Amino acid sequence: MLAIFMRTTLLATLSLVLLRLVVGGHFFIEGLGHLRDPQWSSAGFRRAAVGPLANFFREGLPQEGEWRDTLGRLDGRTPLEATQAWEESVVADWRAMIVLQNQVSKPDPARVADSEKAFESASKSLDGYLSELEEDLIDYRGQLVRLDAMRRQAGSEAIPFARDRITKKQKELDGKATAWMNDVSAISRHLKTCLNQSLSAADQKKVAATVSPNSLWQVDRFVSWSLVTIGSCLVLGFLTKFNAMGGVFFLSSIIAAQPPWVVGAQPTYDQWVELSALLVIASMPSGGWIGLDYFLLGRCCRRSGSNRSASV
Repeated sequence: MLAIFMRTTLLATLSLVLLRLVVGGHFFIEGLGHLRDPQWSSAGFRRAAVGPLANFFREGLPQEGEWRDTLGRLDGRTPLEATQAWEESVVADWRAMIVLQNQVSKPDPARVADSEKAFESASKSLDGYLSELEEDLIDYRGQLVRLDAMRRQAGSEAIPFARDRITKKQKELDGKATAWMNDVSAISRHLKTCLNQSLSAADQKKVAATVSPNSLWQVDRFVSWSLVTIGSCLVLGFLTKFNAMGGVFFLSSIIAAQPPWVVGAQPTYDQWVELSALLVIASMPSGGWIGLDYFLLGRCCRRSGSNRSASV
């Protein structure tokens, strides 16, 4: 009977160690992949958030111009006035970019003329694009009004059917806004490419150094390094309980962005499985089994034992 118990305990120990290594390796690989990919961003994940915390996750997302304060906001302006305000905000950002480049590179008159030509071309492209969208933008503003009315109705948050309608409508409008901003972003990138062609590599680096990273970039870097740290510590068995709970909080944030009870939420089964595994790892001393925590715990025990001996 004792032999069976020992074999079971050994199997359970090895299984928990393997679970810790596999989960830690997954976290480490994911975080390292984000750091190596300069195009990776959590913007898509945050933009697709649904449920009560959707607005929190969308906070700080990059936008073209001042979309959220113009076309994306109901403030009494007509659709044409809101469209004009958005266009002016985008053009103002372009002008600020040119001013910054001129301050850093100190261009000659020929380069200034080329910059102005590229700026005018981009402005005309933007104006033409928005003219084509006029009817769509008017309809978009009308749907924003209807969405606001739906939210103001009694029971809009308590009645599942009403809540689902609001969620679907919000996702539909967010998709339209994202598509339009992506199109305008393409015009912005083309303008930036034209402006950079007249800059030397050294001047391009100077301009890039003067631009402060946005909040999304900072959050993404923090998340990526957190995944790498949590993963490596789990693999090494270092501060296992602390890092396992860090992984639990991270996965909880993903699940919170896609609550299973909200219509249209993306599946989070994988996150639930890994979160459960991390809770098991955090509740057991798996870091002390084939991990650095074994040496830390041993040292702490030896120190506490010597202190007790000295006190006696």
